[in-house]
Amino acid sequence: MLDKFSKWRARGKDSNEAIAELETTNIPNHVAIIMDGNGRWAKKRGLPRIAGHREGIKAINKIVRQANQLDVKVLTLYAFSTENWKRPKAEVDYLLSLPEIFFKSELPILKQENVNVRLMGSMAQLPEHTLKAVRNAVEETKDNDGLILNFALNYGSRSEMLEAIKQISEDVAAGKLSSDEVTEEVMSSYLMTASISDPDLLIRTSGEIRLSNFMLWQAAYSELWFTDVLWPDFNESHFAEAIAVYQKRARRYGGV
Repeated sequence: MLDKFSKWRARGKDSNEAIAELETTNIPNHVAIIMDGNGRWAKKRGLPRIAGHREGIKAINKIVRQANQLDVKVLTLYAFSTENWKRPKAEVDYLLSLPEIFFKSELPILKQENVNVRLMGSMAQLPEHTLKAVRNAVEETKDNDGLILNFALNYGSRSEMLEAIKQISEDVAAGKLSSDEVTEEVMSSYLMTASISDPDLLIRTSGEIRLSNFMLWQAAYSELWFTDVLWPDFNESHFAEAIAVYQKRARRYGGV
């Protein structure tokens, strides 16, 4: 027997129909997405990998608008990991040009729709043109109080946690903090996500079932949803499906 979500796909249900079936009082505050599968999308079509990354921007546009429409408070997108530097230079160069491409067309719309752009990751290695595009978007939207669109760029969770531990150690050594005061809440306050809530729902596309060094601390109690859909093909109905699955889960945080 087909479940409701399989029926959606079989019928080709559009996003408006899918949204109509969601519980509007149980929308996740923070959704994080590992956008995976651009390269495989391109390969399936005999195209260079960068064609998949270019197509992936269109999926970002769709999901940002959908998240805003559903009143999601924070949308974090894993755009470039600390491990992505291992890829061929031409692909890395193109990936790091995407913020310019994206914000050139989308920044006016993001400003109009009250989206607040933020960035987390290590800025040290990023080229100036990438930093300029992202910092401009952050500055231009800093007063917006709608959806927080948080890009994880040159981000790795292990590095993030190591840096937090180093900072805590330095503060303890300097007498600003005692070791007895180091709690989970204190640790969280030293992370790059200190000003936002932990993800309620974490989505990964492309069929891979792992976190790939993404928000390891923050995702401790996130609901995880994996799909075989490649990121460029991920659309509003898939996003609604992920939220519908989230709404059917009981979040007990270790309790009964």
